[in-house]
Amino acid sequence: MTAWLYIIGVGDDGLASLNEAAKTALADATLIIGGERHLDMLPADDARPKMSWPSPLVKLVNDVMDRRGEKIAILATGDPMHYGIGVTFAKRLPPEEMTVFPSLSAFSLAASRLGWDLSKIVTMTLHGRPLELIIPPLNHSARILALSDNGETPSKLATLLADKGYGESVLTVLEHMGGAGEKITTKTASQWIGQKCQDLNTVAIECAMEGNPSPLTTIPGLPDDAFIHDGQLTKKEVRATTLAALNPLAGQMLWDVGAGSGSISIEWMRISPLNQAIAIEHKSDRLELISKNSLHLGVPGLKIISGKAPDALDTLADPDRIFIGGGLTNDGVFEACWRRLKTGGILVANTVTTQGEGFAFTLAEKHDGELTRLNYSRAVKIGDFTSWKPFKQVTQLRLVKK
Repeated sequence: MTAWLYIIGVGDDGLASLNEAAKTALADATLIIGGERHLDMLPADDARPKMSWPSPLVKLVNDVMDRRGEKIAILATGDPMHYGIGVTFAKRLPPEEMTVFPSLSAFSLAASRLGWDLSKIVTMTLHGRPLELIIPPLNHSARILALSDNGETPSKLATLLADKGYGESVLTVLEHMGGAGEKITTKTASQWIGQKCQDLNTVAIECAMEGNPSPLTTIPGLPDDAFIHDGQLTKKEVRATTLAALNPLAGQMLWDVGAGSGSISIEWMRISPLNQAIAIEHKSDRLELISKNSLHLGVPGLKIISGKAPDALDTLADPDRIFIGGGLTNDGVFEACWRRLKTGGILVANTVTTQGEGFAFTLAEKHDGELTRLNYSRAVKIGDFTSWKPFKQVTQLRLVKK
């Protein structure tokens, strides 16, 4: 089938700036879809059927797919393949059925206005997404460009930054870039609190920390006190070793089985914004801790499942990596996890009991795995002296599914 869906990126300067190919595609369309702002750009005498964005967006996707083969043009802002509607349809259609005509993205426009090197900037969208996504890349002197959800986003974002100790960060809000109503305003985050701007805006952040706090790294091994927990927490030394054993690769899915406070799955997701994780926990108080930690540490996309393995695993997507926390026992959990793990995937389990260690030895022998004994101690003060406080010895099992 030849191309029938045209996705046309439009700048704030309107349809006149489209190239000839995009103009021809728009002229050939029998149905035009876009936001009210985009549809208002069309000539008043254009009598063709039109459709504005519905809510939820999936309704539009389904409507368009039901009309497969008709000549349909979708008008979008900037580059439809950069956090745009083009990505949504590219997941459902082969490339030969759709043609995308990109305009300059908001990131390109903002970088050109500010003189920023776009290759050294963190870019993200907060459009229809939690503000907490901004947290992982925060560090002193970092530069971030974020697409806003609406005119209140800069103020809400400024409040979050101030709460995290970044109130002196410089926020530049760029409204309606490329159009007649373009406006650029620069203030500190603290000064943006309570302010409102136009809905079409992009926020540029130059991070500045107040005082001399320590920013939280995205390298595994966050301080234990970075998490809210009830004592059921994989300590930072073991956590860092565990995540290294899992060998994270961007875009992979992790099951955190017996998640406790969620520290393993949360650090997994902080490594890359493309990473996915599912935390499985059956205790209600710990489920609440996982939820609080996921927001506090900037991974609101963590999927939290209330349930007990193995039964809670039945409906989940197959994982690339699995961590079994809370001990290793011969209760069917390992077998269910191993069965669902993708070929080439890695399973890591930690245990502190002799029974769990015995089971780990059996599994290592059966599946040609690795066993590592972890012994960590921290120096602590005893009056005027310093002594070593040892943690429980951990036996770590690592298996690769061949």
